[in-house]
Amino acid sequence: MYRYTCLNPIAQIGLDGFTGDYEKTEVMESADAVLVRSAKMHEMELPKRLCAIARAGAGVNNIPLEKCAEEGIVVFNTPGANANGVKELVFAGMLLAARDIIGGANWAAAQAGNADVTAATEKEKKQFAGTELLGKKLGIIGLGAIGVKVANAATHLGMDVYGYDPYISVDAAWNLSRSIHHINDVEDIYRECDYITIHVPLLDSTKKMINEAAIAKMKQNVVILNFARDLLVDEEAVIAAIEAGKVHRYVSDFPNPVTVGKKGVIVTPHLGASTAESEENCAVMAVKELRNFLENGNIRNSVNYPNCDLGLCAAESRLAICHRNSKRMISQFTDILSDTNIQNMSNSSRGDYAYTLLDLDGRVSEEELAKLQEIKGVLRVRVVK
Repeated sequence: MYRYTCLNPIAQIGLDGFTGDYEKTEVMESADAVLVRSAKMHEMELPKRLCAIARAGAGVNNIPLEKCAEEGIVVFNTPGANANGVKELVFAGMLLAARDIIGGANWAAAQAGNADVTAATEKEKKQFAGTELLGKKLGIIGLGAIGVKVANAATHLGMDVYGYDPYISVDAAWNLSRSIHHINDVEDIYRECDYITIHVPLLDSTKKMINEAAIAKMKQNVVILNFARDLLVDEEAVIAAIEAGKVHRYVSDFPNPVTVGKKGVIVTPHLGASTAESEENCAVMAVKELRNFLENGNIRNSVNYPNCDLGLCAAESRLAICHRNSKRMISQFTDILSDTNIQNMSNSSRGDYAYTLLDLDGRVSEEELAKLQEIKGVLRVRVVK
């Protein structure tokens, strides 16, 4: 029997994916796996039994990834599950920036009780006039699941689309429309595009990548959209550029003291993935990842360990080992298991960490398990079957 706990409400359609071999618990100390959305886990005590965390969403800044890796806890996220919801909000942001819809709607609401509102409308509407998206140049920084959807959809609106991603995956490249201009230098997007939207993960290398120097290269009256992470943009520099008349609008999904209420800034309250469909898709994907890991030892979409897959567990026994990416680890495993035939094996590494799956034709003794766990650099040994 596997036990799981939810630190946030998780869509029932996802939880329905657990079989009768799973039991929900409210006590984290007794859980094999955790499902989480936004709950902050950095200060939480992680129980020794816990071996997997699934974030029902893409961002994992609320989870202590390094700490989990050191304790052999595999952390998953659900890339692409909420991509359509975010994509649609990006286009809402572009339309709000192109046409003063918010200003116009606020003006209309203020006319409650005005018997002459129809006449007033014809007189006042010109102050809310805007521009169309047709024919405008859209620059997309980051062609992952969301970026590709934004790019392809923008072509159907008649936009001229430029995409930049030096690490674009094969799958993303296949899914990208042929009409997208694939740019090798992000500065070409800064110089050429009327709208710029960013869809990259928050890393040391991407923090505040939209900064004063980048803005200086951009076109006059550029619109910047940020539905990825607020720290990707130097928002003080953007506010200054709006005040100077260089940036027309900044659209962000992340309210904070720097941006809320500022002229030229449109902020939504982190609505990117806040659709019923996105929450359901994330929940379903997270449960599938946990089941595949707990039942088969397979890793897919982990953010702190490498992907590793041996398929359905059909062998007499399967071992999963979380360990450091060090030399001679595999030979030490096989030495200890020399009395048992290894039918199949898969080993993958990611940075400082590695993961090994071993299919065996016999059971492993408690003594052998203890010896494996004692190897320097081994972080966790789990008997999958």
